[in-house]
Amino acid sequence: MASAGKITGSHLIAQALKLEGVHNIFTLAGDHVLPVLDVMSDLDFRFIDTRHEQAAVHMADAWGRITRQPGVCMYTTPGFANAIPGLANAMHSESPVISIAGSAEFSQLGKGAMQEIPQVEMAAPVTKASWMVQDARRIPEFIARAMRTAYSGRRGPVHLTIPMDIQEQEVDEEDITVYNPREYRADEDVYANPEMVRRAIGLLRQAQRPLVVASGPATHRGSGAYLEKFIETTRLPLMTEEHARGLVSDDHPYCYGFFDLGLNQAARLLREADVIMFLGRKQDYSIRYAQAPTIAADASIIQVDPSAAEIGRNRGVAVGIVGDIPSVVDQMTEEASKHTWTDLPWLGRLKEAQEAQAERVNSAAVAGPPMHATYVHKTVAPMLSPDDILVFDGGDFCHWGRAFHPARRDSGWLYIPSLGMLGSAIPTAFAATVAFPNSRVVCFNGDGSFGFNAMEIDTAVRHNLPAKIILGNDAAWGIDRQIQIGLYGRPVATDLLQQRYDLVAQGLGAHSELVASPEELVPAVQRAFDAPGPALVNVLVDRAISPRAEAAINRRRTE
Repeated sequence: MASAGKITGSHLIAQALKLEGVHNIFTLAGDHVLPVLDVMSDLDFRFIDTRHEQAAVHMADAWGRITRQPGVCMYTTPGFANAIPGLANAMHSESPVISIAGSAEFSQLGKGAMQEIPQVEMAAPVTKASWMVQDARRIPEFIARAMRTAYSGRRGPVHLTIPMDIQEQEVDEEDITVYNPREYRADEDVYANPEMVRRAIGLLRQAQRPLVVASGPATHRGSGAYLEKFIETTRLPLMTEEHARGLVSDDHPYCYGFFDLGLNQAARLLREADVIMFLGRKQDYSIRYAQAPTIAADASIIQVDPSAAEIGRNRGVAVGIVGDIPSVVDQMTEEASKHTWTDLPWLGRLKEAQEAQAERVNSAAVAGPPMHATYVHKTVAPMLSPDDILVFDGGDFCHWGRAFHPARRDSGWLYIPSLGMLGSAIPTAFAATVAFPNSRVVCFNGDGSFGFNAMEIDTAVRHNLPAKIILGNDAAWGIDRQIQIGLYGRPVATDLLQQRYDLVAQGLGAHSELVASPEELVPAVQRAFDAPGPALVNVLVDRAISPRAEAAINRRRTE
């Protein structure tokens, strides 16, 4: 309790977060954040305390991507060390995460203080920025700076270390000036030079084999209506990836699904495209740095990105536009509406590739036993609704699922970001239940990735986070095992045991079942869906190589 006319650093943290609309705090309590947690507990914050700090960051990361609101996580000093991998993952997922760690008293740092580590320096390589707050009067300033940095350009995590004595420091209220977020964060509507828009539309009008690819930054406004209007105006084919999946439903006649060269045969036609428009899509390793033959040497690239650093990063572009993607696409739609557009024969090629993809995946759906991964996904698919949120994690079991299940809603089709860090799906699924309490969340998980955050089922039970986990158990680190066999002829350190993960979940208080035969699958999944809380179905599946693993083997053989 602060003295009359005084306010503590902890109250200033709470006040600044309240102004940003923050309600949920993903945390694990410990010495160095006890003062701020105590103050915030009286101020209508909801604390979702996890069993590991990495999971707290994964939840904040998912919250930031799903809701576009800041995902706030808090922990003590050793907890901060546990959180570093989660921050690295959030950096790749480009989520507006605000990491707040306590520390020993600022006055004692450098003397061998309790659990002292260089937090600011440790966070710096895996965040957009990392700072130490040294005076409680500057807390509103630093939180404003953190929010501004997290949301500027390409989004990402920011870290603040706020020592215990700064949390408890009393300062005069009259010395504090607190600003509303709209006073310290610029409007996101950054438009393009109209001449650049005309050039982009001119290229697209001349194209015979155009392709539009929308990635994570295309979601910054939160609705895909702008993108849907653009493709309906231009009749151009669209593919989506990362958390842009579902921004326009895969069921839309001009949407051709998942932009993944290993999992969507239509995406592989990228090599034949003559004009490609990347909306927030990096020129990274997954498309061979935009070089031939993945993208034809004579193809023209239009790149729209919130970060100037990404424009032409590995290959020159015909048109490069730095700006807010929804705003720029709105401009393009207006310019495009001045012209007449018709369906190109190219759309038929993409449709044929889609149909071939569907035939290949469906033909793999063998009941076994053991069941093929695709049999599980195909059997569960009719039990899903378009409003469900699907979360994927793990290797081959989930690669088959990503190849099979369409994305039908915004923020409703989530998978691990480009870092490839396994284990984030369970915290992500539980965060999704917080964000969308009226939607069903279904998490498809491999047995290997399940092990990283299995204890978070306890978190879900305690906080009533009713995600449903369908676990494909092939007793292996599936994709790596398949790649080893394909390249080296034998597996090394990639075999697991076919463990009773259902008993683990049961022991933590969740509904759970084991499924060993095809006829058990539907009833077990239905009971899991009907269960009031979190549930897990442990399904024994075949060790079946996925198209993604095959693509990885073929790529390495040709390098």
